Amino acid sequence: MGTKSVSFKLPTNYSTELLKSKIAKTLRIKNFSFELETKSLDARNKSNIHWLVKALVTSPEIKGDEQVEKEKLEIPYKKSNKKMVVVGSGPAGFFNAFVLQKAGFDVTLIERGSDVTTRGKAISNFERTGVFSAQNNYAFGEGGAGTFSDGKLTSRSKRISKEKQFILSSYVEAGAPEEILYMTHPHLGTDNLRKIVQNLREAFENLGGKFLFETMLEDVLIANSKVKEVVTSKGNLPADALFIAPGHSAFETYKMLIRRGIPFRTKNFAIGSRMEHTQETINRAQWGKPQLPGVKAAEYRLTSQADGKHSVFSFCMCPGGMVVPAAAYENTNIVNGMSYYKRNGNFANAACVAAIHPDELAGKTVSPIEALDNLQKLEESFYQYADGYSAPACSINDFLKQKGKGSQFETSYPLGLKPAPLWDLLPKPVVESMQVGLQDFIRKMRGFENGHLLGFESKTSSPVQVIRDRSGLCESFDNIYIVGEGSGYAGGIISSAADGIKAAMHFIESL
Repeated sequence: MGTKSVSFKLPTNYSTELLKSKIAKTLRIKNFSFELETKSLDARNKSNIHWLVKALVTSPEIKGDEQVEKEKLEIPYKKSNKKMVVVGSGPAGFFNAFVLQKAGFDVTLIERGSDVTTRGKAISNFERTGVFSAQNNYAFGEGGAGTFSDGKLTSRSKRISKEKQFILSSYVEAGAPEEILYMTHPHLGTDNLRKIVQNLREAFENLGGKFLFETMLEDVLIANSKVKEVVTSKGNLPADALFIAPGHSAFETYKMLIRRGIPFRTKNFAIGSRMEHTQETINRAQWGKPQLPGVKAAEYRLTSQADGKHSVFSFCMCPGGMVVPAAAYENTNIVNGMSYYKRNGNFANAACVAAIHPDELAGKTVSPIEALDNLQKLEESFYQYADGYSAPACSINDFLKQKGKGSQFETSYPLGLKPAPLWDLLPKPVVESMQVGLQDFIRKMRGFENGHLLGFESKTSSPVQVIRDRSGLCESFDNIYIVGEGSGYAGGIISSAADGIKAAMHFIESL
């Protein structure tokens, strides 16, 4: 029995039978099995858009073996009574807790929000009535912010192949489609993620892990550079090690940690608005046609050097998705994007953001707490302008000309629009950079000028970063780790989850 990798260019709507016939003809074999190794869409030539497929074929008619063993995460089993407390159930927190539990520790994971079912009902109620829930929203609750997103599983992080393989395999075991193991740009969709995070939680609990919902981290008791106890809204928990995965929105948690002496610094981040187009506009720009058989919806990734000081880029592009009210706190108004696995909605959206430093926004050097306060004031200013959670909005053309008072238009956003001169609501350097960036985007994609801008996008990354080592261990502390997006070192599902795994493995291997 031998194996061999073969690659093909296939039509976008190819069938399994066509692929089998290609394999049989190319390798001149009849009896074989195969699995896909990679699959990516090549749309560089609009007249010949096709899939690039690589398959690993196994057959008694093949001599030799080309199979390369994938790196595997080996979790040492320690069987210890040491008590681990993990804060936050997003990708970083959950996979951190999952690995620690598999290693034999006594792990308690606390989450300020509710289980994913309760959380989903609260979000639906918010979008229907405008009644905000501080406990369950697009930022807080089981699974973190990623659960109500497009569920992208791409990452630019290097040296995480073992961790990534473990994450993807765990998702498949929890019900994710197997295509995430080979697609170049895999995604899960919020509908799949809501089921997956529940199944993963049950797997964690079956291993003996404890999951405490509606439990807020309030303080940490530290002595001799070590955490001793974790103070929560439901009582104190002893901790031999503490792993905090706060996500990008838990401002009061950041501030508590800073006041307890955990070192943070400010850093570049990015803010702007959401761009929305009809999905057909994006399909035509990318494919030259309104639909492409065998492909759900066209995507884009756009960047611009803009004014040379602040790069401008699209972020978290959601094909066939919707713009959602992503406020983490009452009386703030921000937006984000979400889509379902089928990506079959009428609209496409993505953030259009400019990179900037908190010091430039403030016009002076600011502390990490001041940076957080200034960002929250911006989020509150959009709420005040809209007098609620409708999205201040204008056309891209109006934004470029800085004319008009905004406009009403068809949108996926569930809580309505508030016509607004976004060029007056966003900080001036951000506006100036976005204008140059949008002009570049229009040159790159036909019809892009026909889109609109909605609301305030402020959660691409955090304006602060903990000072820690590569494993996540905080400087000057012996047993406090801060991981994931909230650490300032990761972004997105895969890199955040990998960051949490690395911290768990560092602790396990240090014993």
